[in-house]
Amino acid sequence: MPIWVETILEIIKITVPALIVFLTIYYLMKQYNEQQYQLKMLEFKQKQQDKTLPLRLQAYERLSMFCERISLSNLVFRMRQENMTAKDLKIAMILAIQQEFEHNLSQQVYVSNDLWQIINIAKNETMAIINLLANGLAADAGSSELSQAIFKYLDEKEIGAIDQAKVAIKKEIGVLM
Repeated sequence: MPIWVETILEIIKITVPALIVFLTIYYLMKQYNEQQYQLKMLEFKQKQQDKTLPLRLQAYERLSMFCERISLSNLVFRMRQENMTAKDLKIAMILAIQQEFEHNLSQQVYVSNDLWQIINIAKNETMAIINLLANGLAADAGSSELSQAIFKYLDEKEIGAIDQAKVAIKKEIGVLM
């Protein structure tokens, strides 16, 4: 066999094992680096969750309070005064709902879009019910007549948007825990 063929065979004998070792080390290092990256990402997410979890829980708490504060019965007890007309009570309750909503507007950052839509629906439905019941009364009706109409409506109704919003809040908290 010519010398140049022997030289090439010797180079191949040395190069092939070296190439195999290099590729093996490259593969192992790549796997190691990916695992380290995933571990760092997991640590980062854990730190972020440790920081945001209290804020999210506070948001759920505030939205629960919002639902309680805009429930029809609580609004009537808080807003109604003896010498109010039904129109005055209607305006006071709608303003209270709007102010409560604006006060809690920033909580949407911490909750899911679905939950925020449910909260919006609950607010809008509550305002619509107030308008509907108030518009069904005489123009000179007193606040006691609107209050009675609201309580009659609540007695006849099984579950409303406010109750559904409270359930949705509890479900979303359950996912966090």
